[in-house]
Amino acid sequence: MSFVYEPTTEQPQVIHADHEVLVVSKPSGLLSVPGRGEDRTDCLIERLRGAFPTILLVHRLDMDTSGVMVFGLTPHAQRHLSKQFEDRKTKKTYLARLWGRLEPKTGTVDLPLIVDWPNRPRQKVDHEQGRPAQTDWRVIRASDTETRVRLSPVTGRSHQLRVHMASLGHPILGDPLYATGQAAEFPRLMLHAENLRFKHPETGVMQSYTAPAPF
Repeated sequence: MSFVYEPTTEQPQVIHADHEVLVVSKPSGLLSVPGRGEDRTDCLIERLRGAFPTILLVHRLDMDTSGVMVFGLTPHAQRHLSKQFEDRKTKKTYLARLWGRLEPKTGTVDLPLIVDWPNRPRQKVDHEQGRPAQTDWRVIRASDTETRVRLSPVTGRSHQLRVHMASLGHPILGDPLYATGQAAEFPRLMLHAENLRFKHPETGVMQSYTAPAPF
């Protein structure tokens, strides 16, 4: 699947910065890191590098997803934060708008995921070879046509929230890969990383950072 990358002109917002960590809100329509090819060099980390030359990657958000991301500003901070993500010590909360009415009010999707090689970058459910993936959901409000939910990924697989919601029959609105028909006809993917909690690499104190959803 090929697409023309037209990065958004909207700039990232700095939420917090100290000598160890940088927390920002990424706009939708911007790669977290450079893609393959000269036309995909404009990305979040490059836009931040001018003001934060020691910036180091810890985790990513999909290009179409907006919201909170943390970067290390020292090798120590990068290692410390990366291990927290690896050991599932961080807490991430996302806000999403889904197609249709999701019921019940709360639940968990437990479906293993694997890359769909012929259709990359799509992922798919695979009970034989997929890696374990769990997502908790809580409905905020719902109508017959749309549900607003708060999603808490237990694991951090690629496209996890998007595939899990689509597997329930309630794809995230505006999803170019997993939504079809009217559900796909939105100006952006309606998925936002609302809150991120992690221990500060220097103090060990749990920090919590929030970026309000733009939809």
